Amino acid sequence: MDPDAQKRAAAARAVEFVSSGMRLGLGTGSTARHFIELIGERVRAGLDIVAVPTSQATKADAERCGIPLTTLDETPALDLTVDGADEIAPDLSLIKGGGGALLREKIVAAASTRMIVIADASKMVAALGRFPLPIEVAPFGFGATRRMIEQKIPPGELTLRRGKDGHAFVTDGGHWIVDAALGRIDDPQALAHALADIPGVMEHGLFIGVARLAIVAGRDGVKVVERP
Repeated sequence: MDPDAQKRAAAARAVEFVSSGMRLGLGTGSTARHFIELIGERVRAGLDIVAVPTSQATKADAERCGIPLTTLDETPALDLTVDGADEIAPDLSLIKGGGGALLREKIVAAASTRMIVIADASKMVAALGRFPLPIEVAPFGFGATRRMIEQKIPPGELTLRRGKDGHAFVTDGGHWIVDAALGRIDDPQALAHALADIPGVMEHGLFIGVARLAIVAGRDGVKVVERP
């Protein structure tokens, strides 16, 4: 299977965990999009669910697929969130945010009883950090916030993410994202705490202790990995 086929295979397995009456969180990104399309097929066949999207892009995909939507204000407790990841460590710690929706993704995952992460095999790593860590920041005081981030994180290049127009990429929440190229994160928990203490940092892409299950598809098929 090529990478896209692997993503769809992982998404198809995740669909098996969904039953009528569930309140779902819908992730953002190319792998999550496969899950949305497959759930949409089930909805059109009679599956009774309601879902909270983690981004405007996901909302548009879900509406196109005919999935009934709600908000966390209307439905503050969810049964299950299914989302992709940019990296997955053996303990199911994740780096997320390559699609720019990390803040909303983390809020939705935290509101869920369970989170399943779906991915192709290339996302499995021995240690987090090869993928640049997204850090969502307030535009106000960006220079000061960036300086504090540089003082707190291991040495590595810190880059303001830009859109196709060359201007700063703006999240659905109106924030900016800086990507920290760290190479390897030896202590994700300590880094997560350090970033959370910085005024101006809205959220970071380290998802630790959030995913309960990973569904990973590779050339040899699909495997389900539970958090130790």
